[in-house]
Amino acid sequence: MIRWAMLIVWAAAGLAWSSGAGWAHHRVLHSHAAHAGKLHRKLAIARAHSAAVDLSGRKQAGRASFYAPKFNGRKMANGGRFTPGSDSAASKTLPLGTVAKVTNLRTGTSVRVVVRDRGPHVNGRVVDLSPRSARNLGIDRRHGIAPVVVAPIAVPHPDGSVHAGAGAAAITPVETTETSGPR
Repeated sequence: MIRWAMLIVWAAAGLAWSSGAGWAHHRVLHSHAAHAGKLHRKLAIARAHSAAVDLSGRKQAGRASFYAPKFNGRKMANGGRFTPGSDSAASKTLPLGTVAKVTNLRTGTSVRVVVRDRGPHVNGRVVDLSPRSARNLGIDRRHGIAPVVVAPIAVPHPDGSVHAGAGAAAITPVETTETSGPR
C-alpha cells in the first residue's frame, strides 16, 4: 500500500521509478513533509480567523497578553494602524468595535478597551492588549500574560444596532462619564 502511495507521489512529482531512487525519494518526502507543515499552520490560522463571532455579550475568562513592538504601525483588522498608546485590543470572537472592560484577576484592576483587531493566535488567550492597556492592568514584559475576565460593555451587531453586554451592568455612573469623553 505504501509503495503504491509513493509511486503515485513520485509520478505526480515527475520522478521515475527506480530501485536506486534514494536521493529523489528523500527529496520528494522532504518537500511533501515541509508542505504539510506549512499547510497545517495555515489551517490553524484559518480556524482562528473563522472562529464564530460571539454577539451574546457574555463575559469571557482566560489569559491576556499584549502586542509585541513589531506590530507598531501595522494594519489591524478594522483597517486602522496599531498604536501602542491606544486602547486597542484583539479578540478572536468579539465583534470589531466592541467596547469591553478587561479585569486582571490577580490585581483586581480594570481597563476599558475597544476591539479593533483579530487575535491572539495562541490557544488559551482571550485578548491581546495594547502595551498601554497592559501596563495599566499590571502586565509587563516580566509578567507577559495574566488571568483576566473580558466583560463586553457595548456589542455592535451586523444590523448596525449596539447591544449592552455583561460589563454594562457593572459600570458605575462615574466610570460612564470618565469613558464617554467630551460631548
